[in-house]
Amino acid sequence: MFADLGHFTACSIRVFVQVIFLLPNSSSLIMILACLADAVIWPVFIIATLAAIVASQAIISATFSIVKQCQGLGCFPRVKIVHTSKQIHGRVYIPEINWMLMILTLTVAVGFHDTNKIGNAYGLAVLSVMLITTFLMALVMVFVWQRSVALAVVFFLFFWFIEGAYLSAAYIKVPQGGWVPLALSLIFMLIMFVWHYGTCKKYNFDLHNKVPLKWILGLGPSLGIVRVPGIGLIYSELATGVPPIFSHFVTNLRAFHNVLVFVCLKFVPVPHVSPAERFLIGRICPRPYRMYRCIARYGYKDLLGDDENFENLLIQSIAEFIQMEAVGLVTSPEMAYDGRMTVISSRNIQSTTSLTVTEEDEDGASPPIPTSKSSTLYSLRMSYEEENPQLRRRQLRFQIPQCPAMDPAVAEELTDLIQAKEAGVAYIMGHSYVKARRSSSFLKKLIIDFGYSFLRKNCRASAVGLHIPQISLIEVGMVYYV
Repeated sequence: MFADLGHFTACSIRVFVQVIFLLPNSSSLIMILACLADAVIWPVFIIATLAAIVASQAIISATFSIVKQCQGLGCFPRVKIVHTSKQIHGRVYIPEINWMLMILTLTVAVGFHDTNKIGNAYGLAVLSVMLITTFLMALVMVFVWQRSVALAVVFFLFFWFIEGAYLSAAYIKVPQGGWVPLALSLIFMLIMFVWHYGTCKKYNFDLHNKVPLKWILGLGPSLGIVRVPGIGLIYSELATGVPPIFSHFVTNLRAFHNVLVFVCLKFVPVPHVSPAERFLIGRICPRPYRMYRCIARYGYKDLLGDDENFENLLIQSIAEFIQMEAVGLVTSPEMAYDGRMTVISSRNIQSTTSLTVTEEDEDGASPPIPTSKSSTLYSLRMSYEEENPQLRRRQLRFQIPQCPAMDPAVAEELTDLIQAKEAGVAYIMGHSYVKARRSSSFLKKLIIDFGYSFLRKNCRASAVGLHIPQISLIEVGMVYYV
């Protein structure tokens, strides 16, 4: 009866019970029912408890999945996502959301002190979900199944009329507990709106304050700074252009790595992206600059932890791009700087011979190129991996195959890439502070300066979500006035 209060009123249940009294031999029937009730009360209680546990686990799992997908689409603050299965990608666990659900459940149970009010809240929530599902189903019919709009409208109006009648009846119970799901929906919608609004404003700032390519070309291949051995992976949300954190970094610290790769992770609105279509590689400046761009595309159900060898795959992808560019399979950099990107398939990487890959022993204690990497840095990394064995990665050695027909310029570029990889990889990320402009309205200042700043300070850092080792991480602080 408690579960059905969301669908059937107390009056209908009373009518059902009163029918028993109208049956023939009602007195004997009532005695039998009473005896059965006393005999099976504990088994029924156990079954009902287990059923409630199963139902609650379904709701919790669905909440985890929805939050993960919303985070992938940039509509929810970053939270810790634990993948509980290596075979099934959809099995996730979010500790923050789990604690939040527990607190809300206890608050509702203790605060109401009445199962009728809880039933009213449950009924309004279920009927609202049914109406929203009908609306989304109509959109699926038009955009996914490619059905006619008229059919989708007829479908929506037919079920909307039925479900709307039930929902309008449930809205009468809003003062008696039905306000709880409405209040929670508004709170979470406000959080998602503030996060999405602030994220879009930050992205627009990066988009409109990109470093001009002419400025970089005017500096020359050395960029007017000291180029130190190693690879610098600069993470940015921009798919084209150079982010402003790059100019902010080089103007304050006049040194950078020999090889620069601007990495952009894009979560596309599809469940999964095939590994053969994941990496897009391009060149930003002419060949002597050694500046590349990589766009890694992920679906909202893909796992970033799957690519534990992302660093090695990136090097192989760049080497494959250099080879394809040499034979004319991609656009020449002299024709388009920071222009067209090339899809580098993982199958092509495994089948080609642009680089020879050999795996080293993890316990090997000598750095490959001692002249390009200091012994202090190497000892720090070894001690860091010993303290964090779960973060230890496979050590791969790259070599250029013996090919007399290889272009000397290509061989030189591949050699620089391998030497930079052996010298070490640094991850450069922006640590931005988003502020509203002084001329902004009071509402915008409230959303950006308080709401969005509060969410950014209390959500999970992006470097943690990307599994970036802290010893190789460089964060560039910068204030964004949006």
